[in-house]
Amino acid sequence: MGAYIPPGWPAGVHPPGSEEFESTAIGWLLDVVPPDYRLHGVLRRYPVALATMARYHSKACVEGARQGYRTARTELAGALPPHAIDTVLAAYRKEGARLAATAEAVDLVERALRGEVFTPGMSVPPAASGPQGAEPRGAEPNRAEPNRAEPNSAEPESAAPGGTGPEAAEQKPARTKAEQKAATQRTAKASAAEERPPGAKAAGAKAAGQRNSAGRGRSDLART
Repeated sequence: MGAYIPPGWPAGVHPPGSEEFESTAIGWLLDVVPPDYRLHGVLRRYPVALATMARYHSKACVEGARQGYRTARTELAGALPPHAIDTVLAAYRKEGARLAATAEAVDLVERALRGEVFTPGMSVPPAASGPQGAEPRGAEPNRAEPNRAEPNSAEPESAAPGGTGPEAAEQKPARTKAEQKAATQRTAKASAAEERPPGAKAAGAKAAGQRNSAGRGRSDLART
């Protein structure tokens, strides 16, 4: 019966415990790390050291992709058209998922090199609960367009019936000069009447009565 291969095991690496496991694991891990790592013979002699370096490198790649995804719109605004930025974000999501899968596979290979035996129903590897693609969890990138003023849904006051703006004033018919003059005279008379002291009206009426009586007396004398 062959060794159990857990989900996420990298293609091309032989099962743990097989004769070709260690050599195929070294070759795969060297493809994960930067090319210059091949210059260090110690990493071939000690595959666990190579797996450890590959783990740090792969996790750093995931975090770098996540950070780039978060800030892509801000950093590329003005340099790229909006549709090109959307394409860059799609590339981040695709490559981020690939990098996260690689980080999980590196973790499995390192555990196998350290002697861990995988069995069906094994617990989820720690890396599986970590990075899951470049897109940050619980946070969406800033997709808002540059500051764009929202239209004011309220109608201008002057546009509504009964408004007080200049448009409403234009709707009122203009008064003729005669009406304005008559209104001014009525206002002046009303003001003068209000300013007369108390009793002035009664005194004026009494004086007018006396003048009328005197006038009638002179008329009577003239007839006699």
